[in-house]
Amino acid sequence: MSVHDDINAVQRSVDDLDRSLGRLEHRLGRGGLEIRRVRLDAEHLRESLALLRETAAAPAAPGRPDLVTISDTPYDISLWTDSDDEGLGARDRRAP
Repeated sequence: MSVHDDINAVQRSVDDLDRSLGRLEHRLGRGGLEIRRVRLDAEHLRESLALLRETAAAPAAPGRPDLVTISDTPYDISLWTDSDDEGLGARDRRAP
């Protein structure tokens, strides 16, 4: 089964849920907080399914990462003022 078939099956289930909620609203009335909450959740499902359908329809982007250009010019020496050499400690002091 393809992704589109699965999405269509979920869409049919959401449509069935919508029809069942309509029948339930007819029996219980529309004023209850619970039925409004379930109706809102069903609408969120419908919106999420639409987003999922768009994502599945979009072509897959190539996995190539963005390239970062690194300049060949030397770094400013002032960047290392008052820095420690890794593993050796400060320049003017002896290692312990």
